[in-house]
Formats: sequence, C-alpha cells, structure tokens
Amino acid sequence: MLKNHNRFSYSGISTRKSFEWPGGKRIAFYIALNIEHFPFGEGGGIDLDRETKPWSQRSWLWREYGNRVGGWRLADLLDDLELNVGVLVNAANYFHSPELLDRYRKRGDEMIGHGISNGNARPIDMSFEEETEMVAEVTEIMLKADGKRPTGWLSPYLTPSQRTPDILCAAGYEYLLDWGLCDEQPFWMQTDEGEILTLPYPIELNDQPAIVGRRVSAEEYANMIIDQFDVLMGLKEPHPIVFPLSLHSFIVGQPFRQKHLKRALDHICKRRDEIWITTPNEISQIYRKLPDIEQIR
Repeated sequence: MLKNHNRFSYSGISTRKSFEWPGGKRIAFYIALNIEHFPFGEGGGIDLDRETKPWSQRSWLWREYGNRVGGWRLADLLDDLELNVGVLVNAANYFHSPELLDRYRKRGDEMIGHGISNGNARPIDMSFEEETEMVAEVTEIMLKADGKRPTGWLSPYLTPSQRTPDILCAAGYEYLLDWGLCDEQPFWMQTDEGEILTLPYPIELNDQPAIVGRRVSAEEYANMIIDQFDVLMGLKEPHPIVFPLSLHSFIVGQPFRQKHLKRALDHICKRRDEIWITTPNEISQIYRKLPDIEQIR
C-alpha cells in the first residue's frame, strides 16, 4: 500500500448524498483575492518573467504594484459588479498598507488568514513551535485590526506543513483552503484536535500559476473562467459544487488584465440569479449546518 496522509478517505462525487445551497442553488461561486506583502532585500516569492539572482528590487516593485494600485482598482471593479470576496491577506499588510485593507473591510469582505508574508515565511520550512507561534501572531493581528478573529486560512504560497491542520484546528480556525485542490465540494479532515473543514480552492483557475507560471495570456485566462463556468452550469448531475476563483492584486490588478477579468465576471454575473455568489466563510457556515449524512468525511 502507498503511504497515506490519514486525514480523510477517498470519496467519488457521484456517490455522495445531494443537497442544496441557499435558494436551491447548485453552484456556490466565490472569489479569493490575495493581498500580499514581501520583505525588501530578500529572496522568496514569485518573479514575473525570470528568476532574479542576486536579489533585485525589480520583482519586489512589481508585486508592490498590487498594494499601491492594483488592489484599489480591483475594489472599484468589485463595487461595480456588486461582488463581495474573501481577502487572503498577509498579516504584514496590516502595517504596510492598512488603508487598502480598510477599503475592503468597509466593503464587507471577509478577511482570511494568509500568514505573515508570502516571501520567505513558509510554514513548510518552520518547526511545529515556529508555525504555532506564527499562526497565533497572525490571528492576534487580525483580531485587533478587524475586530473579530478570522475563521479561515490559506498558507502562504500554498506551502502548509504536515502539521498545519492540527495547528489551525487547535487555534480555533473553522476551515482551511490548503487541501481543497482535490475536490469541488467541502469535506471534513481529521486533526489531532478534532475535525476541520476543507473548502475547494483552485490551482488551475489561479491567476498566479496560470498567467505567471504557465504564461497564459489575460484573454486566455478570462476564457478559461468562462469555459469553466459554462461547463459547470451545464452539468446534468444534481450534486452541488463550489466554483472558486483565486486572484492576486499585482497580477489581474494590471489594467490590461483587468479588462479581461471584467469580461469573465460580467459573464458570470449575467446569471447571478441562478448561482450563489458568496464567500468562503458563508460556505463553511452553511455546510456545517447540513445533516451529517450529507456531509463528506
């Protein structure tokens, strides 16, 4: 037998009990917007067009565009479309760009824990004690600034350690996104402290690996979003699903890409009466209220 994580069992989507999202909807659509900050003068973090050695300010400045310009423009676009989002926020942004976070907070968006920084502070490189301390620090920073604890978490750079679910559950988090790449429905996973809910999170329809990693154009990326939506809307099986979209302020916040992002979101919003446009926390709250027989373990 192959080595297993022992967090959850295999489950095929067509074998599961069906249920409905609020309003009898079948698709829950959410946007995860990454707002990130990076240490100056150090390596770590994605680069735009080539690996830079030794370290250069060029990549830092490109990513900082998201905090100074892109994030603000995206907030305006989301206002126009009347869309709320889940903001995956590095805790460092609460000190570096508090005005930007206040812009999203006032919109009523959900703030989701995303570590200290997406630079070189990766949980996979930390000891258990270091990661536990980091999660506690992030939680305290967000509680003080937002007036409430975050309920959800995505590890910086999607690099959780083997113990991340245990640490998050012990810290009182209700859901995580790190493990959600394998499914289109929420599911429960085991930790040393009990169960924690995993929500779907995209790696294919994530602008960073698509546009920066695989060199997909802005037009192609928008077409991918539209095609995904159209196929999911046309499925005949009754199973309710989650359609997540992951964006970064320094990537799709660029004007020439934002143009195509708007086209894709306009396409989805034309059918907003047929889907549930929501946030990760709302999905978590609804799912955990379902009868046990309808939940995946």
